[in-house]
Amino acid sequence: MLKDINIRISNETDIKSILTIYNQGIEDRIATLETEIKDYSYMKEWFNKHNGRYKVIVAEHAGQIVGWASLNQYNNRCAYDGVADLSVYICKEYRGKGIGRKLLTELEFLSKENGFHKMVLFTFPFNQLGQGLYKKMGFREVGVFKNQGMLDGNFVDVMAMEKLL
Repeated sequence: MLKDINIRISNETDIKSILTIYNQGIEDRIATLETEIKDYSYMKEWFNKHNGRYKVIVAEHAGQIVGWASLNQYNNRCAYDGVADLSVYICKEYRGKGIGRKLLTELEFLSKENGFHKMVLFTFPFNQLGQGLYKKMGFREVGVFKNQGMLDGNFVDVMAMEKLL
């Protein structure tokens, strides 16, 4: 477990670091169905859509961003206004060191503060490290979507998890 981790709301100067960590998740094939590396303009457009209730936070260690997380819109229908989809990405050298827990704790606080009653996430069933963290943080498995997407020419299942706040 790392100490001296600072969690804060991100700003535009963090986009490059967020992009680097996101691209690691794409390359490692453990966190997203995305397969093409993203560029700065893609990430800036994504970042600019996260305002108001939809926050992006970063984890810093020794002046370096080592992880990020976001509250995302789950669905644009007003019936789902109280549900936040979330994303958590950790720099590969820092995975398993307690950063995800700190980011999730802050996301839960921000979710409540911004009027969400539930958080949902989608993960790969083979991402045991992530699932272990989510379960420790009070998320429960809702179910598995079989053959939900394609990754490197193969169908991939996706597990849905939720936490009521």
